[in-house]
Amino acid sequence: MYWSSLSEFLEMGGYGLYVWTSFIITGLCMAWEILALWRRRAAAIAESRGIVRDIG
Repeated sequence: MYWSSLSEFLEMGGYGLYVWTSFIITGLCMAWEILALWRRRAAAIAESRGIVRDIG
């Protein structure tokens, strides 16, 4: 498609609200997942260090 202005691009032929809302929701879900994975990894590392100290 060809857009002659930024506002036409953002409107996406009348579907802009749906398109940009889906992009925002997808981005938020991906960021949430990355943060959750990071926190789970940190918790697993902390737990494994505690186990090693208990054995050691």
